Amino acid sequence: METTSRVGADGAPDTATAEGVPAARLTVDGYLQAPFPWYGLDEAFTGRRWLMQVGTAADGTVQHGSTGHGDEPSVRGGDSGADKQRFAVVVTVASSPVRRSGDGTGVLDATTVSSAAWLAGSGLLAYTWPPQMDHTLRDDWLDQQTETAFELADDLDGPAWSVLSLPVDGVPVPFHYRESEFGWVLAGSAQGVHIGAYGRGMSAYGLGFSVVEDIATYA
Repeated sequence: METTSRVGADGAPDTATAEGVPAARLTVDGYLQAPFPWYGLDEAFTGRRWLMQVGTAADGTVQHGSTGHGDEPSVRGGDSGADKQRFAVVVTVASSPVRRSGDGTGVLDATTVSSAAWLAGSGLLAYTWPPQMDHTLRDDWLDQQTETAFELADDLDGPAWSVLSLPVDGVPVPFHYRESEFGWVLAGSAQGVHIGAYGRGMSAYGLGFSVVEDIATYA
């Protein structure tokens, strides 16, 4: 399974600046460099929209990125109040065949629906840990859960997943869907891309996806 770079896979907002350029502008510029369309929730969602980060291949080509909807998530743990957050994050992954690596020394696997499922699953984990867990143990827990998310993403026909039909650009599309105590994850495909999503506090059953006509509206 090709997951490309993990840059931005956790969905953490980009707060860096470079040579006086605001972080928001840098983030938008990264999205504008993508050779594929971005997806977000369709017009039925009327809440706040915001950008996260893009992930790139070794040669700098944009491979995936995420758009946020609702509350900007924070880590769930202790008494942070994160359980009250309502958000859905949509992950768009470029559909790529088996191809040569950027340096020409190897071969990269094709991106698949599993790639989107993995990025969505790991994204949800980035904002989660059991409330009874000490901060010092979180890294070990996160490593273990991330490996589990990878294995689940590689077995989309397994018992952990069910099938959920949701509209993409107005057309019903089957998605692989699973729930956990931390939230939900789903993954499917659209024209030229794979779509993943994760969320908490918002039901996945009423969601719809559509191409983002102007990504700058998310900044």
